[in-house]
Amino acid sequence: MPELDDLDALAGEYVLGTLDATERTTVAARRQREGALDAAIEAWEVRLAPLIDEIAPVAPPDDLLDGIMRRIDGAAGSGEIVALRRRLRAWRTAALGACAVAASLLLFVAARTVVPQPGQNFVAVLQRDAASPAFIVSVDTAARNLTIRPVAAAPQAGRSYELWLVNKGFRTPRSMGVVQNAAFTVASSRLAGISPDVVRDSTFAVTLEPAGGSPSGLPTGPILYSGTLLQATP
Repeated sequence: MPELDDLDALAGEYVLGTLDATERTTVAARRQREGALDAAIEAWEVRLAPLIDEIAPVAPPDDLLDGIMRRIDGAAGSGEIVALRRRLRAWRTAALGACAVAASLLLFVAARTVVPQPGQNFVAVLQRDAASPAFIVSVDTAARNLTIRPVAAAPQAGRSYELWLVNKGFRTPRSMGVVQNAAFTVASSRLAGISPDVVRDSTFAVTLEPAGGSPSGLPTGPILYSGTLLQATP
């Protein structure tokens, strides 16, 4: 199996198709009995789904596989094979990050191109900068539903990401709850009593807190990622 202990990374490789046949068969069997792995695979499928309609398939050259095999057969010694394997692992890691970023940026661009019309569904890409999208927040202002989906933010051992609603009308930021490591975190009750207009005009921010969330009910760390809502659908 790949030298990856992180289930999310393993799930990403499975969905991207970078595992070899034996590894893929093993992961397919594991997901039948490991709920966490199955959920991570489904999350990656949802995460990358927008790319299916946006990127046209490209057929590889007919001689691509033969060329790769010739390079492997022509390797002078085990040292070159090891180097190739290291480059493969590096490519796998880069591919995971690149696809996660591409999917989130695709959603971000799509949201910006929607003509604003009265509606209730909104989305925000929480990021440190334009190249670092970490979470996607979806809000249904009518149903008071909030969903946050990790994109590229890695879990931190012994710490928890916490989502906050920041608005100039609030004396302090309001916690929207701890972000779980699973594919989705849904918090309906957190938006109860908050006007849809206030929600739309607020900033969503993520901080890194002690395990389980801030003990004081206020942010204890700096804002790592933030973003504002854009209309997702009319």
